[in-house]
Amino acid sequence: MWLISALASAVFAALTSILAKIGIEGVNSTLATAIRTLVVVAMAWVMVLVTQTQGGIHEISRKSWLFLVLSGLATGASWLCYYKALQIGMTTKVVAVDKFSVVITMVMAFVFLHEAFTIKSIIGCLLIGAGTLVMVL
Repeated sequence: MWLISALASAVFAALTSILAKIGIEGVNSTLATAIRTLVVVAMAWVMVLVTQTQGGIHEISRKSWLFLVLSGLATGASWLCYYKALQIGMTTKVVAVDKFSVVITMVMAFVFLHEAFTIKSIIGCLLIGAGTLVMVL
């Protein structure tokens, strides 16, 4: 099931880039990010209400709140930077560099979460890094 969700995420992320590139024309990138964020917030809360999971908000620990807020700040910074890059750069190059986050995430997971590196993950990191370089140059 995780693979289907991950593939759907990839398809929607691809659509996000294409739709954003078209929609951002003539719009300030920060304003465009704010509009996109409002839509995401509304959609997320609709899903919380539809699934009736809003009651769980009282059970969230302080640690989880802290890291969820920090994650939200990182997401906001990422989106602001992404939209600015998308507005002034070629979509294919911006997306390639953005997806380099996979390599950065893997390194951070190794350092901070103590997840194991395997031969496959090292090869994958190298290939993604090389692919990013090829796409950008």
